[in-house]
Amino acid sequence: MSGNLQVLGACPLDCPDTCSWVVTVEDGKAVKMRGNPDQPYTRGALCVKVNRYLEHTQAADRILYPLRRTGPKGSGQFERISWDEALDEIATRLRAIVDEHGGEAIWPYNGTGSLGYLQGCEGVAGRRFWNMLGASRHWLNICSSAGSAGLRRANGTAGGMDPENLAQAKLILLWGTNTLTSGHHLWKFIQDARADGAHVVAIDPIRTRTADQADEHLAIRPGTDAALALGLLNVVLAEGGQDEEYLAAHTEGWDDFRAEILEYPVERVAEITGIPAASVHSLGMRLAHTRPTAIRATMGIQRHAGGGTAMRTITAIPGVTGDWRHPGGGVAYSTSDHVRFTIDTREDLLAEPVRTLPMTRLAAELPSVKCLFVYGANPLASTSDTNRIRREMLREDLFTVVVEQFPTDTADHADIVLPTTMQTEHMDLHAGYGHLYLMWNEPAVAPPGECLSTTETFRRLAERMGMTEPSLFDTDLELAGQLLSSGHPSLEGITLDRLRKEGWMRMSYPKPFAPFADGFPTRSGRLRFPPPGKAYTPPDSAGRDGLTLITPAAHTFLNTVFGNNPELRRRAKDPVVLVNAADAAARGLSHGQRVRVHNANGEFLADVEISDRVAAGVVASPKGHWPKFSPGAANVNAVVDERDADMGRGAVYHDNVVELTPV
Repeated sequence: MSGNLQVLGACPLDCPDTCSWVVTVEDGKAVKMRGNPDQPYTRGALCVKVNRYLEHTQAADRILYPLRRTGPKGSGQFERISWDEALDEIATRLRAIVDEHGGEAIWPYNGTGSLGYLQGCEGVAGRRFWNMLGASRHWLNICSSAGSAGLRRANGTAGGMDPENLAQAKLILLWGTNTLTSGHHLWKFIQDARADGAHVVAIDPIRTRTADQADEHLAIRPGTDAALALGLLNVVLAEGGQDEEYLAAHTEGWDDFRAEILEYPVERVAEITGIPAASVHSLGMRLAHTRPTAIRATMGIQRHAGGGTAMRTITAIPGVTGDWRHPGGGVAYSTSDHVRFTIDTREDLLAEPVRTLPMTRLAAELPSVKCLFVYGANPLASTSDTNRIRREMLREDLFTVVVEQFPTDTADHADIVLPTTMQTEHMDLHAGYGHLYLMWNEPAVAPPGECLSTTETFRRLAERMGMTEPSLFDTDLELAGQLLSSGHPSLEGITLDRLRKEGWMRMSYPKPFAPFADGFPTRSGRLRFPPPGKAYTPPDSAGRDGLTLITPAAHTFLNTVFGNNPELRRRAKDPVVLVNAADAAARGLSHGQRVRVHNANGEFLADVEISDRVAAGVVASPKGHWPKFSPGAANVNAVVDERDADMGRGAVYHDNVVELTPV
């Protein structure tokens, strides 16, 4: 490339905003990146993390060539090898594993490092190749599966209201979501609503940046959200605020659910949630008399033992009040189920059915695995029970391949590391889970060194293994064309040529969009209220001795992405643990003191920050720190238990009890 080019692209990271960006290229080098001012959701702004993305692509520690391990596993000692050598070794080892142990001994472990439909997890990149080998199926259930399962049981879909419609709401409940850190573009729409008189309430165990900016903050005990929902509805019923017409026309199970609501008076709910009864009653009154009410709840709210139930009960609120019938009313969790296309992963290539391995059970399932092939993931920094995972990854009989951009803790444990492209260097197609736009990412620059895209890596590996199935060699443009050819009405008018030219297009949904005004995509066409006795599942941490640990998103990292960026690491400082003054006093802890945060699973080290941002009984330590850069070489996930939520086998990052002991 030469001269000055403006290249349209999209952020690939695990954030609901999926921003559209513009990259300025001069003489083949990307010199500037900015948010696309023409895209209605991005509105010209990126976040504090992605503002450093170009710097990140050019970082000194970027992996540029294939590597083979030379030292002990976990040592991070490697030598550079050629792609031919790497592909030969991988192909030889995979054939031997299949011959001796069967294809199911291979675990393709794909994470949310990219949400792309070509290069990332949304399109299940590489699945056709793995089907040819008969590898185990990977279930990416770590992020949102409990909440999605709860919503689907209620509404028939996890897709809810268009978050842009929050601008039309008169009451906004930001429930378990820190908008200004994890998806700040939504705040513009919230500001539009406030300018028109909306009242904004943050419901969160932590007084976050978002809670600071809300009109009201309710410091709820972790995992008790469903009980609060029932308490608010109890007030709605007392006020006669239910929409009897909507209930009769569009819901089922109302009589039983109504009886359960009556079992949760305000006083009982205050005792369960830790929120003063007066505050529960006050918000219930607002809810009873304010239309439309919008609820924004994201993934943190469902990472506990009752996470699926919590989302199911919360989504029942607009069913009782009738808010689902109003633009600007309802629940916004994820828009992913409104995206009506998917890559054909060619399940017919499987010779026989194979097992499914949930990524939340990596520690438990690894003993049965002979090859772990990791891409778009850093499980040794981001997955539960990392001590057990690390022990398994030290096994000499576990052949580990990691496709990576940087030398992560996971890459340090690999036998072979393959260098992969970053977003400015490859094609991809994206759909945000916080809006209704499709985005195209055009490569702006050539890949550095010998980095290959994920799709090209699998094409070359298939060729090296002698596979001849034509679909394994589809080009990126062919794959994108297949994705957009489903014929679903939501894609009307969207062509690949037009998308590449314009960079983004809104899916063909009405604006404003009220998805359940006239019914639900369930068998009965009605919202299904929770069955008797199933509207609240207490967290496992309830009643246990110790402190409930919350691991919120850091403002400077996105999961573990950017965890090696020098400037963002400087801003994040060493890991801290927020502790209420009463809990600190009871343990003789002082501000700035280093402590062991520990339980039966393990421990990590953090510096005490005495703060009223957490209530007594709750401590918080942000996620995203790489263990290798942390004191004690461990992060928060060393103490997170590997067990399932009530639905979707979701993770329980916010449902763990710890103690604090001075170092």
